[in-house]
Amino acid sequence: MPNTEDMRWFKQNFHTKIEAALQGSAFTLDLLTALACQETGEIWPILRKQPQLSLARILELCVGDTLDSDKGRSAFPKTKADLVSRPNGQQMFNIARQGLVDMAAFVNSYKGAASKPNKFCHGFGIFQFDLQFFKTEPDYFLQRRYADFDACLEKCLGELRHAKNGIGFKDKTSLTDFEQACVAIAYNIGTGNFRASKGLQQGFRPAGGKFYGEQIFEFIRLSKTVPVDGVAPAVLSAPEPGNAILPPPTPVDATGRMFEVDVRESPLRLRSEPKINKADPTDNVKARLPDGQLVRAVSNKKINGFLEVETSLLGAHLRGFAAAQFLKPVPGVQEVPVLVPAAEPPTSGIVAVTMPRKPGTVTKRTDPATAHSLNEADQPGRHGTNPDELRAELAAIINYLAVEKTAHKRYQPIPNSTFCNIYAHDYCHLAGVYLPRVWWSPAAIEKLAQGQTVEPLIGNTIDEQRANDLFRWLRDFGMRFGWRRTGTLSSLQLEVNQGAVGLIVARRRMDGLSGHIVAVVPETNDERARRNAAGEVIAPLQSQAGRHNFRYGTGALEWWKGQQFTESAFWLHS
Repeated sequence: MPNTEDMRWFKQNFHTKIEAALQGSAFTLDLLTALACQETGEIWPILRKQPQLSLARILELCVGDTLDSDKGRSAFPKTKADLVSRPNGQQMFNIARQGLVDMAAFVNSYKGAASKPNKFCHGFGIFQFDLQFFKTEPDYFLQRRYADFDACLEKCLGELRHAKNGIGFKDKTSLTDFEQACVAIAYNIGTGNFRASKGLQQGFRPAGGKFYGEQIFEFIRLSKTVPVDGVAPAVLSAPEPGNAILPPPTPVDATGRMFEVDVRESPLRLRSEPKINKADPTDNVKARLPDGQLVRAVSNKKINGFLEVETSLLGAHLRGFAAAQFLKPVPGVQEVPVLVPAAEPPTSGIVAVTMPRKPGTVTKRTDPATAHSLNEADQPGRHGTNPDELRAELAAIINYLAVEKTAHKRYQPIPNSTFCNIYAHDYCHLAGVYLPRVWWSPAAIEKLAQGQTVEPLIGNTIDEQRANDLFRWLRDFGMRFGWRRTGTLSSLQLEVNQGAVGLIVARRRMDGLSGHIVAVVPETNDERARRNAAGEVIAPLQSQAGRHNFRYGTGALEWWKGQQFTESAFWLHS
């Protein structure tokens, strides 16, 4: 598996040519780096460490994907006989066979294939152009153009452009990481086989491994943490162990007039369409914008009394339609600020607090719920350095908490009480993320803000936090502790799948009644989010305590929009 040092080598050797070729393109150096890792990442990271090999020879040995029978392959050639039956086919077989033998002298995983005389390669070049095109472009293979990086890059970009156009991205001048991964999937399987509804779970998948789309996305993200030494800084910061790679909040790029939300009684509803369904006024609501929120018009033209606007709210990039009568022009304001969560929790002032405990006492899952955090000796944590490790650790936390297990009294509902808040706290606590079980009182916060020392005393300076309280805590203090909002379920599930911690929290309309909070958790081979035909997540994979406790499930569709809730939000932490 290629690592950051392999990516650094690739970028250092090829970034100049790649960046020149990408001028005016929607593709990025990180996508091309990820493709090289995905297509021949089991080859060149080994070859580059061989001092006797020149760069030209390394490129010539970037061949792979062997075959000698028609099993599992529908494209030409299926067999040696199939290949040699074509004009110049024997010459091509000799090239494909010798390439395999020469490469396998350095790459142990190919030695077995090289020992079989009829085995030959059908992938050529660092970006792997397939031998199926020998029928129409024989000279590319016979003249070994795949060993020339410029020719290989030109071929790759042509295929990427075809893939981009074929999956509906033709007019896009920039692509998100997810969209670039979708283009790569189409590059792998062909545009005719691409299905938006499957998201990243498509493309080649080795036995017991990840889909092509899932792996290429991870490579894109990892590449963004790798700078080109002496030329360009990393796009993303490499996280500390136990944290996921999380991109910064998306900036607002609309260019229309600036407005400020001007409401008096309740937040302004941002809708996906410029209309209100009278039968259900909340059915197309994407978010609620608070009084004073700055927004920028996408177009200054009103539609049914609505303006399409774009904004950033506590890190969430939001775009939709807002009633124009509640938008006040703000001349002189140039941009919508994009808030970024703190990289480290505060060490002075308003700091994290936990319920004090007597020395030697242990809070267990089998005990009834209390204000204490778990401190069992065998409890798991999150310490991984890549998405595979982080996902496995989050799954281990879910299975350890075993929220549905009746012996775990801490989470079992009782008359008039459920414990979604405690389960969400425990999940975050074990994952190394601060979500308070208790929090400072308003009077204590005032003293802490003045630099005073405050002793945590339950019912005095600290209070237990219910779901409604956690909604307000995330809004008011979450960004100080690394939390940020995200605007869509798709982005929420996407980042959680990379090992991040995600939450959905809804505040109850009647404050004395319980709100609800759930963990959004990484998808597994057996447990998946629900997506629509366009590939958008409509129900993320969740884990919760409540009236119904479950480790994995998708719950009721858009439960957070229920009439019992007044507002809701999606939250992420690296």
